[in-house]
Amino acid sequence: MADKEIYSKFELGDMLVVFIKDNRSGSVGYSLLPKGFDDRIDLDGWWSVEPAVQCKFVGDNYPDGFIHGHSMKNSQSSNDLKFVGQRFENAGKKEEIFKIITEYERHSVKISSVIEYNLGCKYIKTYSVFKNASKKKQMLEMASSFNLCAFPCVGKGLRQKDLVLHRLKSKWSMEGKLESRAFLDMELEPAWLRIGASSERFGEVGSMPVRRYFPWMIVTDLGETSAKDEKQKDRNSQENATEKEVTKNIGKSLPGYSIGAQLYINSSWQMEVYNRDEKNSLSGGIADREFGHWTKDLSPKEKFITPEAILTVCKNSSGITSDKIQKTIDEVSYRMTSAQMINLENVPESEKDLPIIFNEYCTSWGNPDEKEMESIAEHLKGHGIKYCVIDAGWHVKDGNDWSDIGDWITNKKKFPGGLKKTADKIRECGMIPGLWYEMEVVGKDSEMFKKEDMLLKRDGIPIQTMFRRFLDMRKPEVIDYLTERVIKNLKDNGFGYLKVDYNDNLGIGCDGAESLGEGMRQSLVESRNFFKKIREEIPEIVIENCSSGGHRLEPSMQAVTSMASFSDAHEWQAIPVVAANVARAILPAQSQIWAVLRAKDDEKRLYYSLSNTFLGRMCLSGDMSTISKKQWKIVDEAIAFYKKCAPVIKNGRNYRFGPYQNSYNDLKGWQAVVRVSEDGKSLVAVVNTFAMNGETSVEFKLPSIAGLKKQGTALTKSLDSFKRNGINVDITKGKVVITNLSDYDGLVLKL
Repeated sequence: MADKEIYSKFELGDMLVVFIKDNRSGSVGYSLLPKGFDDRIDLDGWWSVEPAVQCKFVGDNYPDGFIHGHSMKNSQSSNDLKFVGQRFENAGKKEEIFKIITEYERHSVKISSVIEYNLGCKYIKTYSVFKNASKKKQMLEMASSFNLCAFPCVGKGLRQKDLVLHRLKSKWSMEGKLESRAFLDMELEPAWLRIGASSERFGEVGSMPVRRYFPWMIVTDLGETSAKDEKQKDRNSQENATEKEVTKNIGKSLPGYSIGAQLYINSSWQMEVYNRDEKNSLSGGIADREFGHWTKDLSPKEKFITPEAILTVCKNSSGITSDKIQKTIDEVSYRMTSAQMINLENVPESEKDLPIIFNEYCTSWGNPDEKEMESIAEHLKGHGIKYCVIDAGWHVKDGNDWSDIGDWITNKKKFPGGLKKTADKIRECGMIPGLWYEMEVVGKDSEMFKKEDMLLKRDGIPIQTMFRRFLDMRKPEVIDYLTERVIKNLKDNGFGYLKVDYNDNLGIGCDGAESLGEGMRQSLVESRNFFKKIREEIPEIVIENCSSGGHRLEPSMQAVTSMASFSDAHEWQAIPVVAANVARAILPAQSQIWAVLRAKDDEKRLYYSLSNTFLGRMCLSGDMSTISKKQWKIVDEAIAFYKKCAPVIKNGRNYRFGPYQNSYNDLKGWQAVVRVSEDGKSLVAVVNTFAMNGETSVEFKLPSIAGLKKQGTALTKSLDSFKRNGINVDITKGKVVITNLSDYDGLVLKL
């Protein structure tokens, strides 16, 4: 009998789920491949099969291979999981939803890896279920949402030189920077006796799930290379490998493939690439005990379900030059974010056509008042703007800063007629009024700050970062308080839009559960549940997800809100780069991009700022009461053109062109993001220049999409655009050539 064999295969759309059985250990795990790759599967070699769930029970041995402390994978708990069986079932009434359930057992705990697939989708959803069937408590200290083994599943021998890990990095105002690293640069290759393990474990600890990294990764198998053509990979510096040539364009003899994974989690999380032998495994889920201070008690009969993950796989674009690799990353990102399209079905009717937002934050800088808001509303009237949002500061006590957040009492000197008077005025001007809250925290000058029984603690002491403390969302009295101060206030004053901010981090966790990490996870689950409660009580409410910009740009938060603030990069020239980055993790239709307009802005600056908003949802801010009629004309042009482009922004896929930007303070060259409609009949291209070093033109090829194959001058003649005077655009045989450009130009094209 062979050491390993195919246990089962499932063809799900254009994806193939392959379960492999290790006949030596009895372990059964799975890998993902593009459809049609199954004839290239190679089961030979020195490697082991990992189960579809990685877990660790307290009391079981920790892993060997010199990895304890760096990884909890392949401990005694995982290695000794007893494979029970597998079943395939239909979960939907219309026979369109399928489940693959792979069952294991350990310590009388029933453990299931669940794969869900909806007919026609480009992804699978996966999670793990733990049910304690024993008569005593069991404690988990690791529980993965997914674990893929045997990567790469094709090709013979050790192929680490062909493998690359892509991640989206993140920090304040610089969300989503792509990092690509060769496996060999991370020492993800086995030692000579396959004894020492290595792991690249990364993630986030705290209540801001997008900090340092997004819960997102792609791994790429570049394909098998003939020996005579093999080249060394580019190893210099830590610049993005996809924008350099990861290997030279030498023509792989067999194409490779890429796997993408994205977690749905708003608390501490981790992802991991693990190697000990000739194959690699990929996993992700809740940050474990080592990484995130997490343990979880399972009482008898108790069931625990991990957060969900989205997985996908596709064949790489042919060739391995940087533009081909970027195209593959764009394709995998599109497939992952397509899982979020259901969010657009669960929003209020007012959201269906992606209306325009105005937010006054960059107008008053946290100091709004009734007189100014009513003046702004009058100036915005009749310009096609749907939402008018009062941001932070409406609650601030006289002579104070924001440190009174948490009491949520309207400042009557700023709003002598109360919030309702201003909200009514906004509605009279044809817009829906919005209001800002940072509802999960309290400031040092608030009365709530003193109510320690309602706050999150660590070691019995309220958790405090500078002037903020955090509400314990697990407590019914906290929910009752917020229902009164948030939901009732919104209802009583007629607000139809809520911006929820969150401006600091809980750190490693809080008291009140079996571990700090579990305490925080529970509290943040209840935070999400409060978002759901707001929707239930005010069905027409539009909710914006904000966390100092983009610190909560993950799918589980996007699912309970209408849109998110993409970043705090409000007046930075890097806005189009950040906006394009973020579109790899969330839908553009849910990504609010700001254009802060100033009375001093010249024509070029206005076009640059406004063009950026076509990368997501258009949000205006700044000097709207004082800009000139000439400036308003450009704004009106942008709004009208945005409404034409909205169907493609809502339902399409992105293709990104241009050089990699290593420094966001020193942008060079240009960027083009082409978004093609799902039916392939129209597209929107957002083009930005940066420091052009004397160059005045940009050119790029349109994606080869059916319905856009007109030749000659036909495309140019059908072109609609938003651009400043003097810029020329020509499209011939699918190539776009833009001339008469200068530094920091912005334009939008529509076909």
